[in-house]
Amino acid sequence: MNREILRIALPAIVTNITVPLLGLVDTAIVGHMGAATYMGAIAVGSMMFNLIYWVFGFLRMGTSGLTAQAYGRGDRREIWALLRQALLTALGIAGGLVVLQWPLRELMLWFIGPTSDVLPLAVTYFNIVIWGAPAMLGLYAMSGWFIGMQDTRTPMVISILQNVVNILASLILVYGFDMKVEGVAWGTVIAQYAGAAAALWKVEGGKWKENRPSTSSGDKNTSHSTFHLPHSTKEFFRINRDIFLRTLCLVAVNLYFTSVGARQGATILAVNTLLMQLYLLFSYIMDGFAYAGEALGGKFWGKEQAPQREKTKPSPKGELEGAERELPRLVRHLFLWGLLMTVVFTAVYIIGGTPFLHLLTDEPSVVEAARDYVWWAWLIPAAGVAAFIWDGLFIGTTQTRGMLLSAIVSSAVFFTLTILLTPVMGNHGLWVAMIAFLIIRGIVQTVLWRIAD
Repeated sequence: MNREILRIALPAIVTNITVPLLGLVDTAIVGHMGAATYMGAIAVGSMMFNLIYWVFGFLRMGTSGLTAQAYGRGDRREIWALLRQALLTALGIAGGLVVLQWPLRELMLWFIGPTSDVLPLAVTYFNIVIWGAPAMLGLYAMSGWFIGMQDTRTPMVISILQNVVNILASLILVYGFDMKVEGVAWGTVIAQYAGAAAALWKVEGGKWKENRPSTSSGDKNTSHSTFHLPHSTKEFFRINRDIFLRTLCLVAVNLYFTSVGARQGATILAVNTLLMQLYLLFSYIMDGFAYAGEALGGKFWGKEQAPQREKTKPSPKGELEGAERELPRLVRHLFLWGLLMTVVFTAVYIIGGTPFLHLLTDEPSVVEAARDYVWWAWLIPAAGVAAFIWDGLFIGTTQTRGMLLSAIVSSAVFFTLTILLTPVMGNHGLWVAMIAFLIIRGIVQTVLWRIAD
């Protein structure tokens, strides 16, 4: 079981670490253009698209769980129908974003409020990068499908490819054609479409062909129709709705956390931003194990449900009992890995947390203020580990209503504690609320899993 977990988790971790490089590359290139306004424009533009694509992350999560279950059942027709449905949904949403780009852009710029010298450059960046939405959302759908097919290596390779293409295209356009912000924006779009093209090539030319349903009219169980809808179409949209609403809760918490920190001054805002980098670092690792929960949890769940859901002759008793044992074993092993990661990261943060912050900034006031708050980062691994692992398992078993409920309850706790404690405790009160938010998510999901078990 550990080997299977690591086979899924390790490439996913590499992918998670390489994804932020797209933004870092853009920042590094504009950082040598000679004006701070270029960096501000890229920062604002990246923030807008990070928020947009985060909200639509359900395209990946909703696809992975159902695909993994179909894979576990051996339902080839459903596997391919789910991919088509996910891609059509992604393209439909992307089309809506392109059509509504003007009001969307104006709303987000109003919310962010960039300065007058940054605003026109941020508008230019947005107007170009929005055309990459079909590629990005299509990639979300295909990444979820690959994970459901027990393959995190392909998304890893595609992520690395995107970074390479982005670096080359941006450098050529910026320094070869003197395109400034436009060159960085078009480099990003080119990289997005290169990634989407690579994913489509992998789907069409890879090992997945062996899983395509037969076109033989004599095999009614695997006959293939281009217009076939998945049996789980209604479930697909229910799952995506739950994940979408759950994501809105997480977005609201993160935005309010940043907003409350900003009201306490630039120094506290900078401190919280630095400490959240430690949270992100832990999340990149734990998301890899969450992906393993999605892929393997969905596969084992599909094996368990195969006789009931397909209404076919049940599997031999021994085979079904084996499948029923696999899911609890997966849960135990994932939490053991979570315990190990918690111990390692807590020790690393206690020993190296302050030196790490010094690497990120040399501003004396920020460094001095961070000493009073860095110990909150020591609590992040223990507070958040259960939520990460349960998220993967809930997605894989498509129990997304539980994810939504945990997000609603924990968000309510966060906002309540922030309102009550921040006036009394200042930034410490804000961090109490954030740590409680992470803990409550894990507790609620644990209770819901045990009720459903």
